[in-house]
Amino acid sequence: MKVSVLVGSKSDLEIAEKVRARLTEFSVPCEVHVASAHRTPEKVDRLTRDPDVDVFIAMAGLSAALPGAVAARTLRPVIGVPLQRGLGLDSLLSVVQMPPGVPVAAVGLDAAENAALLATSILALKYPTLTAPLEKYRAKWHEDSSSPSGSPS
Repeated sequence: MKVSVLVGSKSDLEIAEKVRARLTEFSVPCEVHVASAHRTPEKVDRLTRDPDVDVFIAMAGLSAALPGAVAARTLRPVIGVPLQRGLGLDSLLSVVQMPPGVPVAAVGLDAAENAALLATSILALKYPTLTAPLEKYRAKWHEDSSSPSGSPS
């Protein structure tokens, strides 16, 4: 079981670490790589061929080509995280408007934690031991969001 996170540049590593932190809570192994769809496509090729990866999370801003480039190279699930650069609308639209036949699941702008939770839900289909921790997380989230402070830890 493994999730591979690809970011387009080193400046995106801070957001990628939020994915790693959330996945660590569920004991899901995660690797983070800087690999640009435009500057290092051969590295993207190599990373998408890793047989141990079950789910990819690809984050990029501006044209946000990375999620689609990853999806074009693998049949495994790809979650795209559009990153806020300026208005962020360009990266959001790039991720959600993939051409037919190259699907990418999309989460909101900079929504690294949601990407990690979606990856964990996908993994739970193959690794049922993740189901109980996910249920516990959701119950705590519901309980915390119902309290006056309003947000889960």
